[in-house]
Amino acid sequence: MIKRTGTTRRRFLTGTASIGGMAFGAGAITDFPCLRAAEPVTLRIAGTGVNQFRELADKCKADLGFTVQYTSLVSDDVVKRAVTQPSSFDLLDSEYWMLKKIVPSGNLRGIDTTRIKYYDNIVPIFTKGELPGGKKVARQGIAPIKVAYLTAEKSKDFASEPSQWMTVIPTVYNADTLGIRPDMIKRPIESWAELLNPDFKGKSAILNIPSIGIMDAAMVCESMGAVSYEDKGNMTTAEIDKTIAVMTEAKKAGQFRAFWKEFNESVNLMASGEVVIQSMWSPAVTKVRQMGIACVYQPLKEGYRAWAAGLGMPSHLDGRMLDASYEFINWYLSGWVGAFLNRQGYYTAVLDTAKQQMSADEWDFWMEGKPAKGDILSPTGEKIESAGTIRDGGSFWERMGRVSVWNTVMDEDRYMVRKWNEFVAA
Repeated sequence: MIKRTGTTRRRFLTGTASIGGMAFGAGAITDFPCLRAAEPVTLRIAGTGVNQFRELADKCKADLGFTVQYTSLVSDDVVKRAVTQPSSFDLLDSEYWMLKKIVPSGNLRGIDTTRIKYYDNIVPIFTKGELPGGKKVARQGIAPIKVAYLTAEKSKDFASEPSQWMTVIPTVYNADTLGIRPDMIKRPIESWAELLNPDFKGKSAILNIPSIGIMDAAMVCESMGAVSYEDKGNMTTAEIDKTIAVMTEAKKAGQFRAFWKEFNESVNLMASGEVVIQSMWSPAVTKVRQMGIACVYQPLKEGYRAWAAGLGMPSHLDGRMLDASYEFINWYLSGWVGAFLNRQGYYTAVLDTAKQQMSADEWDFWMEGKPAKGDILSPTGEKIESAGTIRDGGSFWERMGRVSVWNTVMDEDRYMVRKWNEFVAA
């Protein structure tokens, strides 16, 4: 019998360290000799920690001789660091929605695509805003293509068409949905609207990071028919008010058990059975499953909320550190890192090179949506899925082809954050 299961997401996967402000070393593979003979290179990478893994730093040390020093920050602090302290890092690991706030500061330089070895192999979501065959990717929210290019190397303006200068080189991305406890719900869950279904009164939870939580709320309100949006990724104040009103009414009725901010909160809520349906990140689903508890990252008929991150270069980089940053990015896209991230359940920017570093069974499970022929292991060797399992949501292109909205920063961002915080605190 085929079993369906969850994938992996965000920063705290068991067995893979997301480390802030530390340097690492050791590993082995290939073909990046450029700067080895020169003085030691330390690359300071600041970001959310989504892909700050000890194993990646070790592998970089082995392959390039570079020491990687991570600084892990929450999302809002990534933006603050980029705008106010750009000299404190050599590479910025930024989500795409953040670029709308960061690029106007002038603190990021355009990345020269002619120096990116695998540029032509980057998934067209990022270079053309398309799926294979030319179908356009959803534009609601900050779709990556909206902020992918600059008009010049030193520019504060996004280019309306692909140019030589990318804002960031994409690294990881995914399509998010709701996590559920099928053993406790015992019926099909097909819509985001179920988050507010009275059947789950006192047993549902939502993510309390305003810029993401509001998107989950919008998916719920739209699926219920309670609010109609011109662009739920960039709401008007009236649309924000309607959305918050729906959520506040549900809160007053006792719908929510919790508003969570941390990975482990969501794991504990689900594993304990206090919550049976909630906003969730896929590594949290995997963590619950590793405890032997049924948990599914549920595909829903309205589609997914997507996110993406990439590596950007601060304007002050020059000379040897600029060359080292380009070398690091080319190494990052060369396959080993992509395979590592795919095994987390993320998606990587260059599929071809990652595929070469994965077994046929791994590739078929993670990327093609096929039943696993053998046990599926994490990047560090722990069994995370059994033979016969199918990844929730199907193949890579099925999942990414059903994205409804991207993580975003709205024109009315300050108003939205204030209203969201009032809702949570009410």
